[in-house]
Amino acid sequence: MIVESRYNGPPGSGNGGWSAGVFAGAYDADRPVEVTLRRPPPLDTPLTLTEGDVYDPDGQLVAEVRPAGDPPAPVPPVDPATANAASAGYPGLRDHPFPGCYVCGPDHPDGLRIFPGRLPDGRTAAAWRTPQRVTAPTVWAALDCPGGWAVIAPGRPYVLGRIAVTLDALPGPGEECVVTGAVVTAEGRLAVVHTSLYDGTGRLLGRARATWVALPPAPRP
Repeated sequence: MIVESRYNGPPGSGNGGWSAGVFAGAYDADRPVEVTLRRPPPLDTPLTLTEGDVYDPDGQLVAEVRPAGDPPAPVPPVDPATANAASAGYPGLRDHPFPGCYVCGPDHPDGLRIFPGRLPDGRTAAAWRTPQRVTAPTVWAALDCPGGWAVIAPGRPYVLGRIAVTLDALPGPGEECVVTGAVVTAEGRLAVVHTSLYDGTGRLLGRARATWVALPPAPRP
């Protein structure tokens, strides 16, 4: 397994959702799985999977892959026009902790460009045109950041810690989709969020439950 450099999240590491999708695919389960990231996934580095544990060449544990529990209830969809309006207000266009993120970074030259904005009820929503090649890790990635942006705030960055995905169907290439996210709980540095992916007709394609971890404040100079 290799997480290529184009699929980055924070600088120097893989996007959590994409990386988890790669690890889940290697696990080859016949049911949904949950991936727990134990350290930032390294880029362009051969990784191995042994009995559900992902290791780097130095033997350091990168992630754990296990069968998931019951899937979460879907986050309700919105129509494409509402999703487009929410994306126009995406706060990451003005203040982004990782602007080069493959999924939601406005500065990534070839990313998914999923820009989740807040709805009046606190959910996030984003319009998303899928790339010409869509794989399971693509959907894992799409189900990642929209949940995080339900809790990310200026000066309060979060990173993905754990994600479980139920994938019902892959969207088609170049398809107009909608992603929604919502906070379930937020306490201390941990936030549990749900996300859902819908096609342009409102058909549910996938959903996720994730735990996000707030980064400690940067030391003052």
